[in-house]
Amino acid sequence: MSGAQATWPQPLAGINWQQAWLTPYAELGRPLAQGVLRGEPVWQVLHALRDAGQACAQLLHQSPRQASPGFVAQSALPHGQAYEAYIYQTRTVPTRCGAHDFFNGLMWLNWPHTKATLNQRQWQALEAAGGVGQTRGPTRDALTLLDENGAVLLAPPAIWDALRHRQWQMAFVTLRPLWAQCQLLVMGHALLEQLLLYPRKSLTAHVWLPTPSVQALFGKQSAISGIDHALAQALRDDDLSQKPFTPLPVMGTPNWCDDNAHPSFYDDPQVFRPLRLGQNPPQRVAALTDR
Repeated sequence: MSGAQATWPQPLAGINWQQAWLTPYAELGRPLAQGVLRGEPVWQVLHALRDAGQACAQLLHQSPRQASPGFVAQSALPHGQAYEAYIYQTRTVPTRCGAHDFFNGLMWLNWPHTKATLNQRQWQALEAAGGVGQTRGPTRDALTLLDENGAVLLAPPAIWDALRHRQWQMAFVTLRPLWAQCQLLVMGHALLEQLLLYPRKSLTAHVWLPTPSVQALFGKQSAISGIDHALAQALRDDDLSQKPFTPLPVMGTPNWCDDNAHPSFYDDPQVFRPLRLGQNPPQRVAALTDR
């Protein structure tokens, strides 16, 4: 599971869109990678894909699949202006050429409503704090954590309970057949970057904890578009300052790594860590649909 970083954009040449964490994004990810490998700037290919998606929807007399913003070169961001504020005010995303912003843009195309909600709340937190140079605070920290390293899990209650209590053998070995009913979607672009450049056993997602009603809205094996709408709605009112996440070492997910077919894979306390003595498991958080 080790990887070596090559000069950009060469890592894209060997990307495997059949890997479980990339398959949900292959439809747009493949043409994005192909365009960048042809020498086009990341922002330019992203913008073209955004426009093509909107044009296709209009041709079919459908609502646009994406409500995503436009994309511009990083140099468009004025010196001294907060990145989040610029996106919120201009509806354009400054984008560098590299794996980090490649995946950030890909997530904007696939999770437009969730990303817009995160951006709005980041902007609101900035305004409340008096600017980007001020103390970040727990809400902004949680927003950044979800944006960079977050994941969404659709799973039966038994899986959730085992993960929250960090009962790893229960979650991944005893309950392994239940994972056929699960869907794990990595939406954190920094985590996707690491999975491409430096895949390793210790990579861990922060999985957002939905309430039962939001989990029901997601539905089993739902399309990302539907999950995106439900997640964006729920995140508008969540008390994210409590960091409503549970850790999940993603390489432990069944069928994500050949090595985890052996139960001993999970006997690694440096990766699959138990709760500390006296530590309570994270709780599901209140959301808009529960009020």
